[in-house]
Amino acid sequence: MTAMENPFRPTFGRTPPELLDRGDTLEEFEYGLRIRSGVLGLVSIITGARGVGKTVMLNEAQDLAQGQGWAVISETSTDGFLTRLADAALLLDDELGDGPPSRKVLAFTAAGFGVTTQLPQERQVEFRNLGASLLQRLDKQGTGLLITLDEVQDANRAELLQLAAVIQHWVRDGLPISFVCAGLPAAISDILNEGVATFLRRADRIDLHAVDIEDVEASYTRQYKEAGFVFPDGAMAESAAATLGYPFLVQLIGYFLWREAEKSGGTVAAESVKTAIHIALKRNIRMVVGPAIARVSNRDMSYLRAMALDTGPSSTAAVAKRMDASLQLATNYRARLIEAGLIEPAGRGEVKFSIPGLREYLRDSAN
Repeated sequence: MTAMENPFRPTFGRTPPELLDRGDTLEEFEYGLRIRSGVLGLVSIITGARGVGKTVMLNEAQDLAQGQGWAVISETSTDGFLTRLADAALLLDDELGDGPPSRKVLAFTAAGFGVTTQLPQERQVEFRNLGASLLQRLDKQGTGLLITLDEVQDANRAELLQLAAVIQHWVRDGLPISFVCAGLPAAISDILNEGVATFLRRADRIDLHAVDIEDVEASYTRQYKEAGFVFPDGAMAESAAATLGYPFLVQLIGYFLWREAEKSGGTVAAESVKTAIHIALKRNIRMVVGPAIARVSNRDMSYLRAMALDTGPSSTAAVAKRMDASLQLATNYRARLIEAGLIEPAGRGEVKFSIPGLREYLRDSAN
């Protein structure tokens, strides 16, 4: 019986034991850290469906930056993130400066980039100048600043556009700044079409997709062999196929396989493999599918249920017919569902589900 701890961590944003098919994903970013200014990769946008590993890649970017001595400010795009970024930048500037760390941000006015501190009002500064001061300090040390922003689809657009404009100024000034954000593909496309700073349109776009099933099988085989677990023939192939290459499911199924191995003393029966897969798929429904559709309207749900009747990609025209809706109306539902990250284009006039298990959930709930 192995004394190893279960390496699988099926919680969002946790780095898995192996980053499958992601080895060179941040190559341009890592190279840019060495150059420090004005190169590809320092401004990057990570896109992909829910659970495909966007937050994990942000974590990897942070680790790479910190490994090269860069300062890192990490935020999620809930309201007020610009305030929190300003707060963190001011604290970093204090820590690197010669004076006492006496300033504390109490409020931040996004519209004017005004920062209110405990110092007299005349000490209020613009966010742009504040960041430039910090970046100049870091530049003298041969490092820079990385800002990461997760869940961009939830961002207040005014805050996001203001942040983009300020970062663009720092880039133009040759300061050592890097900006990496992550979000759902449709939301990212909308943001880039909203008159956002030009430099974001030229950002290195990293589109994450499902990993190769064979890579998942090889990874499972390595890790369970190292732990001394014994599985029946075909178990690793069956388990890998059940993940559909979806990184969150790779972690989830791996986690429950490990638990079954622990419970059985290290030798796992075929039935236990099926049990682990079944439990993991049910947990995926609860953790991913349920929250993803929680706020979907009844008509949008009708579109999803009409799609669920197919075994592969769905024609928008066929879905409209099943819904007894006009093609134009169905197209509107389609656009909303793509923006929500629940479905994605799959060729001319066709769409497919973005989240594994969503089709099965819809079919089960209809019975």
